[in-house]
Amino acid sequence: MANESVALSGSNGNNSRPETIVIINCVLNVPLLITALIGNTLMLAAILRTPSLRSPSTILLCSLAVSDLLVGSVVHPLYISHEITKNASLHPVLLTTAFAACGVSLLTMTTISVDRFLALQYHMRYPNLMTTHRVMYASATIWFISFVSSLSYFWSRNAYYSSIVANIVICLLISTACYIRIFRTVRLHQLQIHVQQQAVERLNSAESNQNMQHSKKSAINTFIFYIVTIMCYTPMFIQMSILAIYPQFWTNAWNFTDTLAFMNSSINPVLFCWRLRELRAAVIKTARHMFCKQTEEN
Repeated sequence: MANESVALSGSNGNNSRPETIVIINCVLNVPLLITALIGNTLMLAAILRTPSLRSPSTILLCSLAVSDLLVGSVVHPLYISHEITKNASLHPVLLTTAFAACGVSLLTMTTISVDRFLALQYHMRYPNLMTTHRVMYASATIWFISFVSSLSYFWSRNAYYSSIVANIVICLLISTACYIRIFRTVRLHQLQIHVQQQAVERLNSAESNQNMQHSKKSAINTFIFYIVTIMCYTPMFIQMSILAIYPQFWTNAWNFTDTLAFMNSSINPVLFCWRLRELRAAVIKTARHMFCKQTEEN
């Protein structure tokens, strides 16, 4: 049986890992843990406390916040404990939990990209396409698929690696296709608005300009979300692809790809609050309420 005291890569490592790499990796995970806990808790609380934010789309944000909160509250502590203690009994729990939580996060981000595409491409039919029932069903399916796929670790290591690779590839391909279509749709809308501006009155022109700015902002948002997802998960894809074929190529440097994938759960709440004004205002209001309440209790 292969040595179980390796990091999330789960490959055939050795017990003589340089302490410097272990310390650096743990130090990097600590602030990510704190950010994931605080950021996702505030985002989830803000959505639940603000009726105006409740919509089918925000169900996806809640699902994303819960999965990212799971990364911060469970995966990060398990990962740090495993790195420090090298306890083999933590290994299967870490692998399955990390795959499940990160899998839900990645799949939900992909579903959000599909949601944004539908909102732009079929804006007249969108309310009928993305109903609350359908979004809840999609979220439940995402959680089920992720947790069932994570159990492949107990069947075969290659199946586990292959599941991760397939998950990342499918999600990135779907996201890429959606974002390409989104940019094409936004570009087409801009061209149409530009033509309309040449023939309408100033009032309508101002309204068209506002629509153009909204389209540009939507395109920028989707581009930022896409780039962050690529940056966080591409190294993990490369790692798992190599280890699935050549497990003997595992090195300590692979540990940092795990941390980079976990980082996505800390970035998501910051990113959504930064790009979505209404959500940002609700989060700030919730944070102030929680801080003032705690101050009064003290």
